Amino acid sequence: MLSKYVLQMPKFTYAGNDSLEKIREIIADCRKIAVFTDKGIAGAGLLDLVLDQIRTAGKEYVVFDDLATEPSYLQVQANVDEFKASGADFIIAVGGGSVMDAAKLASILATDEYKVKDLLDNPRLAKKVIPSMMIPTTAGTGAEVTFNAIVAVPEKEVKIGIVNPEMTTDYIILDAKMIRNLPRKIAASTGVDALCHAVECFTCKKANPFSDLFALEAADLIFNNIEKACDDKDAMEEKKAMQLAAFYAGEAIVCSGTTAVHGLSYPLGGKYHIAHGVSNAMLLVPVMKFNEPAVRGRLAAIYDRAVHGAKNCETEESKSSYMIEWMEKIVKHLDIPTSLEQFNVPKEDLDWLVSAGMEQQRLLSNNVREVRPEDARNIYLSVMDY
Repeated sequence: MLSKYVLQMPKFTYAGNDSLEKIREIIADCRKIAVFTDKGIAGAGLLDLVLDQIRTAGKEYVVFDDLATEPSYLQVQANVDEFKASGADFIIAVGGGSVMDAAKLASILATDEYKVKDLLDNPRLAKKVIPSMMIPTTAGTGAEVTFNAIVAVPEKEVKIGIVNPEMTTDYIILDAKMIRNLPRKIAASTGVDALCHAVECFTCKKANPFSDLFALEAADLIFNNIEKACDDKDAMEEKKAMQLAAFYAGEAIVCSGTTAVHGLSYPLGGKYHIAHGVSNAMLLVPVMKFNEPAVRGRLAAIYDRAVHGAKNCETEESKSSYMIEWMEKIVKHLDIPTSLEQFNVPKEDLDWLVSAGMEQQRLLSNNVREVRPEDARNIYLSVMDY
């Protein structure tokens, strides 16, 4: 656990019923609003909930809705270039992780000094230029609160996280109306992504009192609400709980960081285009089983917090085992794939996976138990059970 630590948060976060109404007040002094979203959000009618507030405020706006799902840095650069040409002086992102990441990058790249590619090697070059607001339409990625932006790098067939505190958003709105009709498949994968954030941050080398505060509360909320929130579109209290949990888990990332689950998942998304939440969900249990001897006490602490009612486990080992089994049950209940066979990943690619995974030292170095190449190999093999 770190002995020195820092808490960095967005300036304002509005949550609860009808939080969207705060948009009018926030943009009162803005001239033109750039709205980042995607066609799925627009088609679902969610974008209208935001545009109605902008129209009521009498503000000019432009919509960028051609954002790719889990885009490459080249695709994000194209979006940034469009934004720069618009002359907008405020950004609102309405969407999931990819939409919010693109908007965050646009907020620091509104000048001609740097491009997204420049930030792959030196992410802290750029400075905040345009104020931003994040309105998540999933309860999972935590991208509304993190200052990370994940982009695919096609020439390396991996994803890379660009980390720059300047991307911290100015305003966040958490309104459960935005996630009420989220398809179960997306709610499940993004929700387990939040679970990964909470568990990884609580069990990492950089864990500290700030990250523990957010990660433990997020874990409690997710373990006890994720299944009903995904299964029942009218379970609004559970959905609100997941929305808060995703925010808390995102703040835990800011305070400490993720580990081998995310590190080893990046090649799966970069080369095979497996959705970020799905690849994390696939690796969560195998990595936690690998980590268990080194994080047993931390997993036991999650048990003590998240298991409500009768607690039948008495030893740290039994509590730790219980939590890993609970994670496995959640992934199974939510019908998230657990084998790479479903994505036509050939076993012949194993050596490449190991090599690409081991390059993610920014995350692997935060794993309490050292991940060696042979360990990465065994973890990948555990999801190649075909």
